[in-house]
Amino acid sequence: MKSLSFLIALAWAFTACAQQDLSVDQFQQKIAAKNIQILDVRTAGEYNSGYIKDAFQADWTNQSQFFDRVQHLDKSKPVYVYCASGGRSASAVAALKQKGYTAYNMSGGMIAWKRAGKPVEGVSESGKLSPADYQSITRKAPLVLVDFGAVWCPPCKKMEPVVAELKKKELVTFVNVDGGVNTQVMEAQQVEALPTFILYKNGKEIWRKQGLVKLTEFEDAIRMANAGK
Repeated sequence: MKSLSFLIALAWAFTACAQQDLSVDQFQQKIAAKNIQILDVRTAGEYNSGYIKDAFQADWTNQSQFFDRVQHLDKSKPVYVYCASGGRSASAVAALKQKGYTAYNMSGGMIAWKRAGKPVEGVSESGKLSPADYQSITRKAPLVLVDFGAVWCPPCKKMEPVVAELKKKELVTFVNVDGGVNTQVMEAQQVEALPTFILYKNGKEIWRKQGLVKLTEFEDAIRMANAGK
């Protein structure tokens, strides 16, 4: 009897795992719906070689980054996960389910997606900044706030309403730097995570904050900069 129960439990586990895996065609059909989230668990370099439209990115091989980013995903919406060939994304799906997310893996990953001729978004090389370009833009106004972010970064998405509200106040000159493209600049400025906000006064860094930032924190930093503190 115990043996039979074990076999039933084992069969159920295999069925559950199979239900998490979607073919490329099934994955494409599912992500066409509203109120879903797409998660690319490859490295930033892999992501920039081509990604699925509207996908967030969180590197599964960097556990600290992965869990820092996915905590900002919405648990009320299903998460459709992919990597290069399906291995990392299967592990990521298991981890997400343990955290209370509804998650599905694309079998075969981006290799299968591209082989099937599915649409792939790319990042233009023309958007890259050199370290010299970056230094120049930090001096374009007396006060410059640089926003290191990316469209695939969940906490960056959460910051959009706060940043939009701050822009309305016209207290500072904004510069957006795509962290997924400008990896050289990120390294030069020792930016370790997205989003990161850096405030410059006359080209000199005077304030920095990583992660989610309140509107009042921005306002306080700008106020102190204007007061010469």
